[in-house]
Amino acid sequence: MTVPLGGIPLADHAAVYRALDQAGFTDAWSSEVAGADAFTPLALAAAWAPRLRLGTAVAPVFTRGPGLLAMSAAALAETAPDRFALGIGTSSPVIVRDWNAGEFNEPYRRTRDVLRFLRAALAGETVDGAYDTFAVRRFTLERPPAVPPPLLLAALRPGMLRLAAAEADGVILNWLAATDVPQALGTLGRRHAGFETVARIFVCPTADAAHARALGRRLITSYLTVPAYAEFHRWLGRAEVLAPMWTAWAAGDRRGAGASVPNEVVDALVLHGTVEECRAQVQRYVAAGVDTPVLALLPTPELAAGGAAVLLDVIARLGGGESR
Repeated sequence: MTVPLGGIPLADHAAVYRALDQAGFTDAWSSEVAGADAFTPLALAAAWAPRLRLGTAVAPVFTRGPGLLAMSAAALAETAPDRFALGIGTSSPVIVRDWNAGEFNEPYRRTRDVLRFLRAALAGETVDGAYDTFAVRRFTLERPPAVPPPLLLAALRPGMLRLAAAEADGVILNWLAATDVPQALGTLGRRHAGFETVARIFVCPTADAAHARALGRRLITSYLTVPAYAEFHRWLGRAEVLAPMWTAWAAGDRRGAGASVPNEVVDALVLHGTVEECRAQVQRYVAAGVDTPVLALLPTPELAAGGAAVLLDVIARLGGGESR
């Protein structure tokens, strides 16, 4: 499950983490956009639910210096030994440039360089030298983790997918349908034993299809108009079906952009229906080759009306309702 959950303060997430554990969820994965940072919710989970595995999906490679990113990862790996995976990715120009006053240059090479730096630094090595996109002078972690975390790479198109297969311990996929998974995995090619495929999956557990599709269209027009995601979906074969959305968006017609997204695209990318129907749809990702499906729970009318109690019940049913 993606954490933290909306509508519940971080200070009250102890009950959320307990519910995830009791329902049979194995992992809690954070994100980092403009809400909570990637590490704080996981530190709380490490203390409040010590059986959950933890992961970042993702910590951007541009918004922290390499040393600080290594320190944050090392601290969490020390807090949750052998239960933490560090997922990194490029993020986007809006987050890096507009919100964090950073440079967004050469994203492929920056990600590759940060990945290589982290591999050495988290192993306790002294890093001293120049990479293509930055230089580090004699950096050594004072508290290297006894168990270095696996390093996962967020990837969309072939170049980054191949980098993940060659140098990372896993890949993180996002904004794709279950039917798209074979194309991504085929591009990865040969992977080493233990390589993990993670996919974030948007889930709106409601039988109110109109609500789910309206929300899905807003999300799709927000994300898939970002150049990297637009190119990703062109690569996946959606150039023709999403062209009207891109044209309307470029012309400043936000409403028209959303209206032009067909139901079948929304339904493929944002799962909705009863809790049982959503669980069955998630299983399609697993059947297609995803090792770790990470649900991103979206708001529904039922959750808004019922509050925390209904939310915890939905978590239990999404997890199968089985205590482990």
